[in-house]
Amino acid sequence: MEGEMAMKRRERIYVFVMATTFLGVMAPLLVGCAARGAMLNQQATAALESTETKNPAEYRIHPGDQMDIKFFFNPELNETVLVRPDGKISLQLIDDVQAAGLTATQLDEELTRRYAQELRKPAVTVIVRTFTGRQVYVGGEVGNPGLINLGLGMTALQAVINAGGFKDTARPGAVIVIRKGPDNRPIPVRVDLDQALDTESAEGDFPLQPQDIVYVPRTWIAQANLFVKQYIQDLILYRGISLGFGYQINPDTRR
Repeated sequence: MEGEMAMKRRERIYVFVMATTFLGVMAPLLVGCAARGAMLNQQATAALESTETKNPAEYRIHPGDQMDIKFFFNPELNETVLVRPDGKISLQLIDDVQAAGLTATQLDEELTRRYAQELRKPAVTVIVRTFTGRQVYVGGEVGNPGLINLGLGMTALQAVINAGGFKDTARPGAVIVIRKGPDNRPIPVRVDLDQALDTESAEGDFPLQPQDIVYVPRTWIAQANLFVKQYIQDLILYRGISLGFGYQINPDTRR
């Protein structure tokens, strides 16, 4: 009996140490990360601005896009095609053509070059009808996380609203937008949507581009609650430990 009581005392001490260690270690880390985060955020924003300048927003074809291929002098070859998952399209008279990753103009030029071997006047026009690549992903503490269609001029706040809005556990002031930068490197930027919510202007909001990722984190309170649930409450339920709160949960009698 005394051995069992001693074991439970050791377990109570272990749980207490785990909880205090979590709170004691995370607080100074968060303070330090805030200063570093501000500097990194400035660098990331500058990198994104540089990316936008170097890469105009001309749409690039994606798998799943639907396109009309029209031949001015050979209308019998006109087709409506769907870009396959491997990024290629199948057309008459020529082999498969890689379309994904190209702009409509670039694909037009490639088809003109390929059909020059088959037609006397290969005047080709490419018209993209559906744009599966114009989507963004919204995840984290929102009502309906997932892909949404990117409307003209859509911002991070508008994307969150389209994804069902913020949950009660959301932290709007620390939203992260991730975008592909140079060499396809992901560039994260912290966006304070609390500021956008508190003002009638777009100040604090962030304009999105195709394939951006918008992540809404939990509040620190929600994270702490999750920690308590996963590492303390579950341990209590599993071990049957009493923490002196006036009750004891015994795993052998739970239903």
